[in-house]
Amino acid sequence: MSDYRIDINADVGEGIGNEIQLIPLLSSCNIACGGHAGDYNTMTEVVRLAKQHDVKIGAHPSFPDRINFGRVVLKLKEQDLYESLSAQINSFLDVLNEQDASLHHIKPHGALYNLAAKDDVTARVIVEVVKNLDVSVKLYAPYKSVMASLAERNAIEVVYEAFADRNYNTDLSLVSRNNDNAILQNETDVLEHVLRMVKDQNVLSVQDEILPIKAATFCVHGDTFNALEILKYLRQELPKQDVLID
Repeated sequence: MSDYRIDINADVGEGIGNEIQLIPLLSSCNIACGGHAGDYNTMTEVVRLAKQHDVKIGAHPSFPDRINFGRVVLKLKEQDLYESLSAQINSFLDVLNEQDASLHHIKPHGALYNLAAKDDVTARVIVEVVKNLDVSVKLYAPYKSVMASLAERNAIEVVYEAFADRNYNTDLSLVSRNNDNAILQNETDVLEHVLRMVKDQNVLSVQDEILPIKAATFCVHGDTFNALEILKYLRQELPKQDVLID
């Protein structure tokens, strides 16, 4: 029996339109719920697909910023951010109730996720939103992040997340998408990257430093141009390396 078991997730319902191909290859998914993308129809469609393929369902809330696809930090008052995130997740819960589906986790999107990894105020807002939901859910968050630490102190179950198709800096932040080396697109490079994090529990930064990292779920971005090929390759090759996906 394998010593290694991981989850593979992707952000979906973001207008790319590749969910039919991606979801059967995932073990969990993060569905946009109106902040940066998504509406009632897309949420309903993707929830149905996830149920059909027995994929764990997560909410993917964001800064309310469709223009910048949630990838720019918005300077919002704490209460305004809290209300926006609560509204996004509750609208998603309404869809889940209609589809007789359950919410497994929450994963913040884009700039919100990156900011909450290091900013106490943003992390606190997210944790308060999760605490005040009517359902108990897990939170996908980076290892050693402010968001993960605060959630754990508030008795929220955290699933450490790493990124299969993104490079890291020495502070475990993701390399900015403005840089040419931000995204890993070669399937064998992605596999090597994931295996190192799973088996050795470290990652090689773009500054050539080896950094400790832990992760139980790995994200492949649905808008990476060859996301489908990456996922197929990981599904094919990981079991050969004694890493099971569930």
